[in-house]
Amino acid sequence: MPIIISSLADMPDLVREFGVRDLVSVIHPQAQPPTPSEIDPARHHRCAVHDIVEPKLGKTSPQTRHIEALIKFLETWDSEVPLLVHCLAGVSRSTAVALIAHTLKTGEPRKSAMALRKASPYAWPNRRILALADSVLGLDGELTKAREAMGPASWEADPTYVAPRLQGHRAAGYQLQRFTTLNV
Repeated sequence: MPIIISSLADMPDLVREFGVRDLVSVIHPQAQPPTPSEIDPARHHRCAVHDIVEPKLGKTSPQTRHIEALIKFLETWDSEVPLLVHCLAGVSRSTAVALIAHTLKTGEPRKSAMALRKASPYAWPNRRILALADSVLGLDGELTKAREAMGPASWEADPTYVAPRLQGHRAAGYQLQRFTTLNV
């Protein structure tokens, strides 16, 4: 079954479209969405962090405790049903979490990273999240190396893309239905 990677704006519709039962919201605290009615609240994991790679005043940087809790949740995911992971734009935090989830199922970070790159030319996994996962999982930097082996993100497939932004408490996507399915 797939890991669906999306923006906040697309998440509610994709939950319904794919019959998602497991959801990860890896988005800053102020943008954490309500749990869709189709999801058991116990199966909605919230990782309330900003998309940063080093500490910044007023921002929540990913910490070991966030990644430990995330991995604990991902280890309970039944890969026979779709998992949806979203951040604000579906490019950095969510692709990092999808890479971790895929690697947990395959045991092969490089293979998982190449599958992610094939599925999404614009994926650019957050390197701090991956470095912390490397440490928590004892992978000796393999997730980080796999990310680097993916090469840079490419927007050539859609040079007009503008990432969604947050307006007040609502996400406003400039282009909806931009999501990635990563098969396990």
